[in-house]
Amino acid sequence: MKRTLSVLLALATVLCLVATPAQAAPPRGAAACAASLDCPAEELNQLTMAERLDFVHALTTGPAAAVIPGYTGRWGNIEGIIAFFEDRSMGGTGTWVSYVDAGILEGMERGVALASGRGTDTFGNPGSALWASYLTRLAAGQLRARSAHDLAWSQAEQASTDHGVVLAEQVHGVPATAVEKRFFEFSEFYRFTLRNRSALLDPFSPGPGPGPQRQLTFLDWFTDVANPTPSRHGAELAYSLAEFDLPAGAVRGAAILAAYGKALLDDYLAETR
Repeated sequence: MKRTLSVLLALATVLCLVATPAQAAPPRGAAACAASLDCPAEELNQLTMAERLDFVHALTTGPAAAVIPGYTGRWGNIEGIIAFFEDRSMGGTGTWVSYVDAGILEGMERGVALASGRGTDTFGNPGSALWASYLTRLAAGQLRARSAHDLAWSQAEQASTDHGVVLAEQVHGVPATAVEKRFFEFSEFYRFTLRNRSALLDPFSPGPGPGPQRQLTFLDWFTDVANPTPSRHGAELAYSLAEFDLPAGAVRGAAILAAYGKALLDDYLAETR
């Protein structure tokens, strides 16, 4: 009888263990993800916005700098947007904003991994290969022309962003709110501006990041991907506009551009004097 009870207890214990779902591993944190370069979007989705800023900083000063000696960072635009999300308490784990942002960060992370020869897995993120190409070409001095640089950067960021939207809406079934959709047009407009910069302006403009400022036009400053100010303050403006349902298409784009010109003028003058 005792033996039978022992067997039954043992079986019950095994069944309980099988029936208990495994606990999800906690996120490894910003520094660990930047060092390993293998945190998938789902893990990055669990990081707070403050931790994501730390992740981008660590990625820039660590493995990205190893790919490009003297690299000063070209993700200031992305940092500015993340800082805006943190200010607004947006992008909690599992939200539309969080998944889209996680897709962008995953593409950057895996792009660095590919460019540094630390793996070949893109994690299914189309932005990974484009970020790797961008970093490799930047290191080889092939993106000195501002139009070529901005085109390559925006294509990589666009692909990563689109992947994040798929993660949010199709994989996890989390749609954007009406305000988030309109706010999203800010980033679309920004990338459109980068992709359509005329090469005729290149001889008259400094490259992105630190450099001569006497020739820095508002367009140069606004599209400087290394500078977090235009994106952070521009996001504040864009979100305010998004809370109102302005007419779609060209009218909305013109309204945003006009508002940028006025609202960001002080920032532009302060940084270019």
